Amino acid sequence: MTQTAEVQPPVPASTLPKPRQDGVTSKGQAVTASWMIAPAVLLISLFVIVPIALTFALAFTNARLVSPSGPSFIGLDNFSRLLSDPLFWQSLRNTVIFAVVVVPVQAGLALAMAMIVNVKLRGVNFFRTVYFLPVVTSMVVISVLWQFMYQPNGLINSVLARFGIEGPDWLGDTRTALFAVIVMSIWQAVGMHMIIWLSGLQTIPGEQYEAASLDGASRSQQFRYVTWPGLYQTRTFILVTITIAAFSLFTQIQVMTQGGPLDSTSTVVFLAYRTGFAQQETGYASAISLAFFALVLAVNLIQRYLTRDKEARR
Repeated sequence: MTQTAEVQPPVPASTLPKPRQDGVTSKGQAVTASWMIAPAVLLISLFVIVPIALTFALAFTNARLVSPSGPSFIGLDNFSRLLSDPLFWQSLRNTVIFAVVVVPVQAGLALAMAMIVNVKLRGVNFFRTVYFLPVVTSMVVISVLWQFMYQPNGLINSVLARFGIEGPDWLGDTRTALFAVIVMSIWQAVGMHMIIWLSGLQTIPGEQYEAASLDGASRSQQFRYVTWPGLYQTRTFILVTITIAAFSLFTQIQVMTQGGPLDSTSTVVFLAYRTGFAQQETGYASAISLAFFALVLAVNLIQRYLTRDKEARR
């Protein structure tokens, strides 16, 4: 017997989907997208683009924060003054010392902490939280607390006195002030980079460690040939972020030392702030800011060259 195919009734034309009008739809999507990005564009323009443009413009003028007369163009006079300003070179020296010490120490300490807490043990999340706690605390609050700890009769000197050691005036001595700020800054931010290292460690497949262990690789060899290569992207990111944060040192100095004693803790960013607001020399402060921008850009370009992918070198 043969089966006859069942004939479907025709579909009414009113139920068929209407053809899409691509032109109208694209225009509507473009309008919607414009309204969605408008707040972000406005904020970026007000707080990033406009300040940068003003900085470039004011750096070549004698503008003051409060002045009866408007700014006038003076060419490169601010930059000539900058090159002969001993306070600028002292601030630059302090900034470089801070960065040279903080970047490797903080990155290395954070990596060690990440490897310690990168285990599956009960209670390990508690230690991760404790290490990260200073990061979520305001830098102003931490600076004030450490300022009390660094006082001649503060907690640190009280602990040293129990061992028969007479502690110095940490923030009042030119030999120890910058070192004290460095120690506090490393302690405050090391938890943040520990979390970043930890996320990188957890992306390395466990099979690689098992294969290395079967081949007889020691712990140090596993770190050298498995862990360290697997953290390439992570260490590049951490290196860049720590360097930028180190060169941007300001809050700790403003709260704890105000650049003293005898400008031994003054930094480039703090000098620009003090020049622009306390001394009201907006034009000269803009020139300092441009010099700082050039410095950070040069350092980042060097880092980018040194940490570029091995495949790109070939």
